[in-house]
Amino acid sequence: MIRTIGQKLWVYDLEWAPDPRAGRRVYGLGDDVADLDVIGEMWRRGGATEENPTPFLKMILCRVLSIAVVQRTVREGTVNLNLLWLPRDEKDPAQAAEASILGTFLDAIGKHKPQLVGYNSSGSDLRILIQRGVVNGLRAHEFCAKPNHGSPGDYFHRYSDSHIDLLELLAGWGGGGRSPSLHEITVLSGIPGKFESEGEQVAHLWLSGRHRQIVEYNCFDALSTYLLWLRMAHFSGLLTPEQYEEEQGQLKDLLFELAERPETAFLERYLDEWERLQGPENR
Repeated sequence: MIRTIGQKLWVYDLEWAPDPRAGRRVYGLGDDVADLDVIGEMWRRGGATEENPTPFLKMILCRVLSIAVVQRTVREGTVNLNLLWLPRDEKDPAQAAEASILGTFLDAIGKHKPQLVGYNSSGSDLRILIQRGVVNGLRAHEFCAKPNHGSPGDYFHRYSDSHIDLLELLAGWGGGGRSPSLHEITVLSGIPGKFESEGEQVAHLWLSGRHRQIVEYNCFDALSTYLLWLRMAHFSGLLTPEQYEEEQGQLKDLLFELAERPETAFLERYLDEWERLQGPENR
């Protein structure tokens, strides 16, 4: 299971949707074809059926819309938590540009060399970071640099502790039908799952201009992944029962503080769902 806890740990999640620009280039569609029609053709070629009209497409054909991170930093024995997301202002075209989202995140990883934690991240989040970074012509030399032996920051070695995929730990590589969804494992653990939106709805939210809702959904997933990491770190023996309870309380305190601010008032909905799942009727 989990073997180490880094002094700097980032639990991250990405949201993406079909990229009309990619559809036009790959399938030779003209600029006169509307974005919605381009995406419809991408879904059709991606195997759409009546039962599943919006199948997941290859990541290379999608654009990253949002990245959310729960940062856990230990300084002099004290745990500090923070919740960050990109774009900070989804209404600013410069910040919302995919190259800006990816470049900012990759540069930050390269600079700080945190231990990364995700859910199905080895096969999805980490892959799309790399693929779309290449597509956007980014230079991520510090992120890509191979560190000295034993140093943090080797995000490409399968057995490195620099990147932890919680799904791989739960299901094993190539878990197939054994693989729990993030929603399944979290709600069964008393952690909020997909209580407002599902991943397949992100494209529709983006097409309808509800970009803020995507950012909020992204933050919810990052928070739930962090709480799952805490539970698995406790399961692995790296946190005592007392530390596990204390760190859950620390995250709850952070969310209460953030929910008081207009920009992050949406976190009150997450707290309400967390409280509901922790209620006596769900124990």
